[in-house]
Amino acid sequence: MSQTSGQVDVAIVGGGIAGMACAFHLQEKAAAAGKAVSYALLEQSERWGGKLRTETIDGYGDAPFIVEAGPDSFITQKPWGLQLARQLGLESKFLPTNDHKRRTFVLHSGRPVAMPDGVLLIVPTKFTPFALTPLISPLGKLRMGMDLFLPAKTDDADETLADFIQRRLGREALDKLAEPLLSGIYNAEAEKQSVLATFPRFREMEKQHGSLMRGMLASRKARTAAASPTGNGDGNGSKPLSMFMSLAGGMEEMAAALRARLTGDCRLTTGVESIQAAGAGYRLALSDSTALEAGAVVLAVPTYVAGPLLAGIAPTAAAGLGEIRYVSTGTISLAYKRDEINHPLDGFGVVIPRSENRPINAITWTSTKFDQRVPDGYALLRVFFGGSRSPEMMQRSDAEIEQIARQELRAIMDIDATPLFHRIFRWQKATPQYDVGHRERVAAMEAALPAGLHLTGSPYRGIGIPDCIHQAQQTAEKILDIG
Repeated sequence: MSQTSGQVDVAIVGGGIAGMACAFHLQEKAAAAGKAVSYALLEQSERWGGKLRTETIDGYGDAPFIVEAGPDSFITQKPWGLQLARQLGLESKFLPTNDHKRRTFVLHSGRPVAMPDGVLLIVPTKFTPFALTPLISPLGKLRMGMDLFLPAKTDDADETLADFIQRRLGREALDKLAEPLLSGIYNAEAEKQSVLATFPRFREMEKQHGSLMRGMLASRKARTAAASPTGNGDGNGSKPLSMFMSLAGGMEEMAAALRARLTGDCRLTTGVESIQAAGAGYRLALSDSTALEAGAVVLAVPTYVAGPLLAGIAPTAAAGLGEIRYVSTGTISLAYKRDEINHPLDGFGVVIPRSENRPINAITWTSTKFDQRVPDGYALLRVFFGGSRSPEMMQRSDAEIEQIARQELRAIMDIDATPLFHRIFRWQKATPQYDVGHRERVAAMEAALPAGLHLTGSPYRGIGIPDCIHQAQQTAEKILDIG
């Protein structure tokens, strides 16, 4: 048997944002409640932060390029990311998107076409811009307008995003708007994606208002009232927050700030080989041939890692974990001299419908979307590939990916310039898929866990940074029994 290397109240497996946030909230909430709680945070790789990874590239001007390997921001409408960033003292580093430049383009017959003004998510709330857009045919627009008259679905049964959008707005709305915009967020297939697990707000709008258009109009009215002098988005008497927020030095700053605040036993290059019941707690066999004893265990790792660890002590939960699919994704960021690009870069980027049959999924104009990402006189573009849309791209060599990305930028944006440099990041089996019935599967897994075992993170109740932080906070409260 492995030599015991320690004993803690809680072992947290996984040093990504969910695991680190769980450790932080456990530490802070225990202190606030006057409880003494020891924990170990175990990460098998050589770095903290998981997908929060930023590369800083100097040598091209008065400031560095800031290149994100993973997410470039977090949504502020879900408050938990902002709350944690403020707790960590990062408010002075907040970097909002350039909302005055916010425009999204959709590739239509090979060329980018601007999303009409007033479209919220995928729902038109202004008549004239929508009526004039070439993105949707006249019959497609008429079909979308039927949303105002179709009866609402009132039961709580799950359905695919594709079925929901076609039911409310029609096939064209699915192809040109929902599939590239909404499924693109999750790197998912709309025909399998659970609407209740990914966009429950749509079903809530349908129930409450009878139509998506009426629901979005009510939502916009509420936001306008919140932005008035008598109200604002964050309740602090300041101007409304941008919908998306980054950090001046990149998203890895959040992981670094978290790590600096953690006071527990934090170990890199330490994997978990097995978990066994031991008395009232658990014994974790570690990759360094030692063992760790813990009263409770949090698994903040992919389901294909958690499942085998639970096979012996929670077989029903382990079987459920094995049912969650993953896809692999990648990005290539390319840097240019601004005067070598003729394109105006007058927006945040281009989303690409599956029907366009391109080898890439989307393009973000990073240097327009955010300030402080490039030196003066330069531009930075980010091309997305892989996922359910172009899985074959993940098998391409780096040289092939660069060649394809440049070909696509030439075809879509008329960019012929040679990039100053590029950075490719691949995330293998990184994005869990929320197929129809996902919420029920997760609830069944959680119900099948023995006391003291917890699951948290992107495979379960939201893949975004705020979602992962919220789940981590709830897990910490459950362990401490203060929720």
